[in-house]
Amino acid sequence: MSTPPRTRPRDRRPATRIAAGLDGAPDAVDVLVVGLGVTGAGVALDAATRGLSVLAVDAHDLAFGTSRWSSKLVHGGLRYLAQGQIDVAHESAVERGVLMEVTAPHLTRAMPYVVPVTAATSRSTRTLTAFGLHAGDLLRRGAHTSVDTLPRPRRVSTTELLRLAPGLRAAGLTGGYLSWDGQLEDDARLVTTIARTAASHGAHLRTRARVLAATGRSVELRDELTGAVRAVTAGAVVNATGVWAGDLVDDVTLRPSRGTHLVLRAETLPGLTTAVFAPVPGSRNRFVMVLPQPDGTLHVGLTDEPVEGPLPDVPTPSEAEIGFLLDVVAAAFDRPLHRADVVGAHAGLRPLLDAAPATRHDRRGATADLSRRHAVLTSRTGVVTIVGGKLTTYRRMAQDALDAATAHLDAGPCVTASLPLLGAAPRAELAALEQPARLVRRYGTDAGLVLDTAREVTRLGDDELLAPVADGVPATLAELVFGVTHEGAHDVADLLDRRTRVGLVPPDRALAVPAAERALALAATARAR
Repeated sequence: MSTPPRTRPRDRRPATRIAAGLDGAPDAVDVLVVGLGVTGAGVALDAATRGLSVLAVDAHDLAFGTSRWSSKLVHGGLRYLAQGQIDVAHESAVERGVLMEVTAPHLTRAMPYVVPVTAATSRSTRTLTAFGLHAGDLLRRGAHTSVDTLPRPRRVSTTELLRLAPGLRAAGLTGGYLSWDGQLEDDARLVTTIARTAASHGAHLRTRARVLAATGRSVELRDELTGAVRAVTAGAVVNATGVWAGDLVDDVTLRPSRGTHLVLRAETLPGLTTAVFAPVPGSRNRFVMVLPQPDGTLHVGLTDEPVEGPLPDVPTPSEAEIGFLLDVVAAAFDRPLHRADVVGAHAGLRPLLDAAPATRHDRRGATADLSRRHAVLTSRTGVVTIVGGKLTTYRRMAQDALDAATAHLDAGPCVTASLPLLGAAPRAELAALEQPARLVRRYGTDAGLVLDTAREVTRLGDDELLAPVADGVPATLAELVFGVTHEGAHDVADLLDRRTRVGLVPPDRALAVPAAERALALAATARAR
């Protein structure tokens, strides 16, 4: 196979390179990537920008699996530091800085959060919390992330704490700590933007393409739309299927864990705009996070439960997890929380590597203390698998996997640490854009492209294109149309559950279905003109 020039300019028609099914996909490539979550999309981008030809496939859709069920945070690694995983913590802090300052400032923001302290909080817990937050700031500085991007942590009085987080239970409060971490606009939007960027550099991305068999040099694929089966040869095959990695190769053993989040309406805890890390009673370093979102919801998480048996495509939160999260948050706030306050709940499966025999936990024990390190493994047939890790470090995971997979190929160096994703720009430039604020938050400098595309496809006015698709549902018809024309959305589920995330709240999803159907029909009509 010939290697394309490493200086190849971006493909000016990237929309044609993200599609459902295998029609038009190449039969031979330098790198074939299995899985289009954040890591698989990252591998596709890394390979394409090294001058390699790329086909990346997924049996379902972009961001169908674990990548869309995260806390939507860009973690600096504080939790891993507390567990003694200093290398993991440093790597997380470095990659957080890359995302927030170089590759995706348009999709990230600084998130203030508070940790309340009460009269019942032990002296050792207070000391540990203060030490941890300041150690986290050392991680920030060690990663060379600007204090303008993430301010330093500090102690706050009870008065300031209640101003930052109104609704906290005032009785017994003695103040707290204010710190900062990174927050994503949306995890699935990050995946989609990485995929679009990979396509703009020449990668082919195909959803609804299921791998039936794979070796390090060939893959048998089935088009899930037509049922047609075809073989693709490759210089290297990378397995980035996360928790399902063992389904593709038989020598990977994982210990999946389930993390559950709840979705509440913002009015459930009125006025809350700062995240709250509510301490778990009886624990010194476990918290439940209440995370305000830009779409008018609050996300509450996170659990860490071991998973046994067959893995579902879409995990289901347990009622026990939902009750646990509600109880911890209710203990920290004045307003009682009830099961009826939960308007959505979702769970993701972490692909934790079972790399060593259990020590103080047996194989039925907790997964919370398992390492979040990633690992690159090569199967007996030559398939390179990347497992472990977390969303924040996807870029480094992709780099390490591709380094291993392409050692025998004529590949250029990795450039993704300095390569802005589509729509990225300095924050001052983003703030100066004269485009709708929601589109700027979700598409950066491509906000104008989104609107121009919708105008051309629909021939509708801006009032209709930018209006919420339903009462209380902030997504717009312009976004839905762009999801079809430029982001490979094939059906209503793609648009509502992954391109816009309306589906996180099932009642809102039901209201938005007509708009999604309309966007698909308008795009089809435009193609037929």
